[in-house]
Formats: sequence, structure tokens, C-alpha cells
Amino acid sequence: MASEGPKSAFELAMERLRQKDREAGVAEERPLTDQQKAAIAEARQVYQARMAEREILHRDALHAAQSREEIEKLEGELARDRDRLASDRDRKIAEIKQPPKSK
Repeated sequence: MASEGPKSAFELAMERLRQKDREAGVAEERPLTDQQKAAIAEARQVYQARMAEREILHRDALHAAQSREEIEKLEGELARDRDRLASDRDRKIAEIKQPPKSK
């Protein structure tokens, strides 16, 4: 195989990381199937829809808030919901990426 010219620092760093992964026994990611890609896209769409719904409810609640304490409480709830929904989405995507279990 002919040399393709000098490698960039990024390419060299990626080669070192792949080598460390091989030495540590970490398997390289396999390409996703079309079915997995579709399932991941659906999981992301569901997350976006739920987050949009939550933000609409949050805006409505902010308009009704009477005090700074209520506003702070609502902001905290939104942040927790955002984190929970993102965590749920990421867990679902990780499950989709897992190879099917052999019987």
C-alpha cells in the first residue's frame, strides 16, 4: 500500500487511541444497521417531542408564577426533567446499539 503522505496530528492521535483500545480489549464499534439507525432516529424524535411538550408546560407555569421562589422551583424542575429525558434517550440509544443476544 502506497503512503498517502504525512498524517495529521489528529490521525496520529486516533491511531494511538485505537491501539490502546485494542490492548485493553475494547471492541471497535460495528456499523449500525438501517433498522438500528431508524430506531435511534425515532428515539431522538420522541425525546425532542417530550422536551418540547415539557418546555411549553414550563412557559405556561412561568406565566402563572407569583414569586421568585416559584420561578426558581419551576426552573429546577425543568432542569431535572431535561436531564432525566436526556438520560432516558441516551440509555435507549445505547440499548439499540447493543448487538442482539445469542440464544
